[in-house]
Amino acid sequence: MFGTVIVGIGIAGRVRIRDLLNPLPSSASEKMSIKGFVSRRTLDNEQGVKQITLEEALNREDIQAAIICTENVTHEEYIRKFLDAGKHVCVEYPMSLSVAVARELWDLADKKGKILHEEHIEILTADYKQLKKEVSGKEILEGTLHFTGGPFQPGFGFASFGGIARLTWLVDLFGELTLTAAEMEEQEESKYMKLTARFLTKEKRPLTWIEERAPGLGRVKNINFRFDSGTLDHIPSAPKEPVGIFMQDLNWFGEKLLGQVLSEQLQAERRRILHCLELADKIKELCQKPAQNNL
Repeated sequence: MFGTVIVGIGIAGRVRIRDLLNPLPSSASEKMSIKGFVSRRTLDNEQGVKQITLEEALNREDIQAAIICTENVTHEEYIRKFLDAGKHVCVEYPMSLSVAVARELWDLADKKGKILHEEHIEILTADYKQLKKEVSGKEILEGTLHFTGGPFQPGFGFASFGGIARLTWLVDLFGELTLTAAEMEEQEESKYMKLTARFLTKEKRPLTWIEERAPGLGRVKNINFRFDSGTLDHIPSAPKEPVGIFMQDLNWFGEKLLGQVLSEQLQAERRRILHCLELADKIKELCQKPAQNNL
């Protein structure tokens, strides 16, 4: 059994507690048991689970793993602390706000002989899985992914990191990308922002990611992917799956803890995550240097 602590009690942290208390039968999640939660706030018990201090979570011998559900800007600090304490770590994406730091963290995990798992629930939804089936085997000619939503919450980091789930979609669907341009439009008074990033696939096909956020904007993903065989202009719907996305991710983390994931899979996942973080870094750099926004 892997004693597990939750760090951060927001929506995700509460879902993680729920899933650890109710593991999927005959799955890797049954091999994890919750030992407490950590929060900067002083809270009552959560779903019957007691709050413990960070120091206790780091030092207790019956805690072998931590699931970090805090703001993006705090991820690096918590990951380092738990790895240094000899714990396995599951963290919400992105694990850090720079690719260089992410490489350092994975090197530290390797040195300690511990699992560092970055959660990616955005590629576990039924709709995304159906989209990937629709895209598979087709030759992309050009495409756009346009996301709208409310303003980022404090602590999310630059928009290319706060919205990195969209980068993950594009890379997972079409392979590694080359950034060609990026620009940011912001209106501070109205809390409006629009990030536009342009890429080329390995076959030199253009892709565009637009992240548009403002108060009152609905949370919507719009796509327009033109293939040699036709155009896909909506995300296909799919029946709801019996296992939720957080539970799917918890099982994936558990399988890694149990050594049930092939090395090739681990390396491919790491390459994808680092590539997306590298793209996010480059987008940020270009947007902060508007006079040099073409590569």
